[in-house]
Amino acid sequence: MTVVVADTSPLNYLVLIGQIDLLGGLYGKVVVPPKVLAELTDSGAPREVLEWIQSRPEWLEIRAPREYQSDPALPQLDPGECAAILLAQEERDVLLVIDDAAGRMEASRRHIPNTGTLGVLRAAAMRDLLDLPQALTRLGATNFRVSQSPMDALIAEDSKRRRTI
Repeated sequence: MTVVVADTSPLNYLVLIGQIDLLGGLYGKVVVPPKVLAELTDSGAPREVLEWIQSRPEWLEIRAPREYQSDPALPQLDPGECAAILLAQEERDVLLVIDDAAGRMEASRRHIPNTGTLGVLRAAAMRDLLDLPQALTRLGATNFRVSQSPMDALIAEDSKRRRTI
């Protein structure tokens, strides 16, 4: 069974657009390291995120990496990203959910399969769990930053898929 490890950013954005329950629906269980939990509960986190994490769902598990060693490739990343990568690295069958480009590159360099918020939304749309254009519009209203090209490609793919159903 695939272990899904998440960094802070995708959790934040999925909460903000009202789609956080997709993670439980898609993956059953999601694991986050304590450093990600700390970022989610930080006083600077959005109010919606703070409210959500106070009554965190059963599908969210907190688990520390067995070893939190110093790694020269990781200092460029924030503590949550580092911990999520280290935790994911410990699993044989894993999917890391992370948005940060440098974090995704480092995960890929370590051969850790990964996706981001857009990948989660795409997977959910392919299972007819959400209205993708609406979710992307809501995501665009947050401070999520991505060029328009991937958003347009997702909408075109979704539209084509829906026409063939």
